[in-house]
Amino acid sequence: MHPTFSVIFLTTLIGVGQGLFLALFTEQSYSAANLLPSQQSNFYVFGSLLALLFMLGGLFAAVFHLGKPSYFLTRAWRGISQWRTSWLSRELIALPLVMLLIALYGLFHLFEVEIQLFNSAELSNQLTLVLGTLTTVVVFGLFIATGMIYASVKFLEEWACALTVINYTLLGTASGFTLAAAYAAAWDDPKLITLYASWAIIITATALLTRGGSLIRNARLKHKATVQTAIGVRHPQIRQKAMGMMGGSYNTREYFHGATARFLKSVKWIFLVLVFPLPMLLLWLGMDGAHSLLLLAFISQYIGLLFERWLFFAQANHPQNLYYQTV
Repeated sequence: MHPTFSVIFLTTLIGVGQGLFLALFTEQSYSAANLLPSQQSNFYVFGSLLALLFMLGGLFAAVFHLGKPSYFLTRAWRGISQWRTSWLSRELIALPLVMLLIALYGLFHLFEVEIQLFNSAELSNQLTLVLGTLTTVVVFGLFIATGMIYASVKFLEEWACALTVINYTLLGTASGFTLAAAYAAAWDDPKLITLYASWAIIITATALLTRGGSLIRNARLKHKATVQTAIGVRHPQIRQKAMGMMGGSYNTREYFHGATARFLKSVKWIFLVLVFPLPMLLLWLGMDGAHSLLLLAFISQYIGLLFERWLFFAQANHPQNLYYQTV
């Protein structure tokens, strides 16, 4: 498939925002259970604002994926109307809902709105804990909806597996926790930095296993469609000499990336280094005292995710390319 940069930025930016919220709520859960000291309200307020800014950036990038961006406001409801059968519609519903809930989470902390909902003296900040739990559920629902947009396309066999959804969830969460470690450094709280950096390393290492698994799976994939099935001729020896037209077309532009195998291999190794070992090393060093490296860990990982998402789309081999393979 031809990678579209608007979708690449959409999926990576909202992933960071979702992961950052999960990190914020993880810290609040720890402090509610008296495993960490309670943070100031501003910690959650500015953290929620930062998460929203990333998600707004992804939403802004998505507008450029439309044929006519001006239709975004006037015809957006049509995309939502197919929620019963379309994962894209479910994503369009979940994304603004997540943003609304994160905004409420930040506002409740800003105005220190709290109600003791349960008869427990040991459990504090109960209202924002309940709101955070609800937001967490919707955040994971958004991860699933985004991943299933691609995993549900059965004829793109590189995407059609559970690893697609798992990788979207783990990579987004990892980038959010890595950003949270850099955010915690601004508050100069060693325990908080250790919490976020440790979880970022664990989630990133897990994502390495699942994303590596998808790369191995795709490398060994034997496609059901062949040149013979593409043109309806069962002769065992068929060679295509031309794409069947003098110039290109929508098919040759939108369903094939045009890059060489060597270029694809380079992109793969770039993202493997930038997303996994380099940020894990920087997180470990930053957790050990070099806090300035934590921001560099996030920058490295996010740039690597752009390469990863580009390769994710480029590696999807549309069956129609069997017919237009000679370009």
